Amino acid sequence: MTSSSGGAEDSGPVRVLLVDDQQLVRSGFALILSVEDDLEVVGEAANGAEALALTRELRPDVVLMDVQMPVLDGIAATGQIVAEDLAKVVILTTFEQDDYVFAGLQAGASGFLLKNADAEHLVEAVRTVAGGHALLAPEVTRRVIEQLAASPGRTPSGMGAAGPEEDPGLAALTPREREVLELVGRGLSNAEIAGRLFLGEATIKTHLSNVFAKLHLRDRVQAVVYAYESCLIHPGAPE
Repeated sequence: MTSSSGGAEDSGPVRVLLVDDQQLVRSGFALILSVEDDLEVVGEAANGAEALALTRELRPDVVLMDVQMPVLDGIAATGQIVAEDLAKVVILTTFEQDDYVFAGLQAGASGFLLKNADAEHLVEAVRTVAGGHALLAPEVTRRVIEQLAASPGRTPSGMGAAGPEEDPGLAALTPREREVLELVGRGLSNAEIAGRLFLGEATIKTHLSNVFAKLHLRDRVQAVVYAYESCLIHPGAPE
């Protein structure tokens, strides 16, 4: 596993900071990543405050961030790192932490990864995010959506929220673009959306790029959050 799917190889290996309050977890991840020629673990932190300080000092490309930690939690640390444009952040999660995952995405994380992911998925996740792409594991995305659907009283808040009414920004989208955004919000991949709409995958990518531009969204992760926060998708509503 020495090939890179990102563009970081032109400027040296992808620099990674590991953040988890469990030494065993950090050591395991470091062992997996250190054998890859295009990846370099530049530091480790045991809490969000250390993560923020080390990110400012070391300027890694990617931060693998746990959520529940002492001193400063991973959500707050992620928000600060993204606000200062210091690095891309991947939230480390378990299936039991869906609420934290959604909060992490709202804070600006580039995606999330299951803590028990195998070595190949961990490596590819780092490369994917370093290459400028969002990381949305479909099985985790759908769990987040299920969590939202199970809480119909949840009040949308944050990015573009407009209470029970749709965000006015949606008016800028064509009907097809709205359809693509909704399916992204429901956790479908580009290939799955293409199959659902009987379109080519390249066409789906074009529609999604238009959605990003019109709604000023950074990546696919923000698109998922926006789909709910804008009330395009109502928690609990069937497809």
